[in-house]
Amino acid sequence: MTTRFEVPAEHPALPGHFPGRPILPGVVLLDAVLQAAGLGQATLLRAKFTAPVLPGDAVEISLAPRAGGRIGFTCASGGRTVLSGELAGQAAPQGEPVPGASARDE
Repeated sequence: MTTRFEVPAEHPALPGHFPGRPILPGVVLLDAVLQAAGLGQATLLRAKFTAPVLPGDAVEISLAPRAGGRIGFTCASGGRTVLSGELAGQAAPQGEPVPGASARDE
């Protein structure tokens, strides 16, 4: 499954992170991954941040089921991977989409 969202320039997490060069905090990306995966609670097994996400960037989250109920994920923006990792967790109640996202199955 793939989900896509755009980081608005006025996102509330941007002011102060970092002054003069706003960067989307990693926790915001991780939250988007959890929501895209439909997980209410999760254990982050592995995460690697490889590039910053800036205001106005579009982010595509790709999810891949793995053995043992784990989920692999990749976040990409501008043709580059910005975050990859693996998590495990329990499903969240239905109807909790990623804010500003449009999901599509691939």
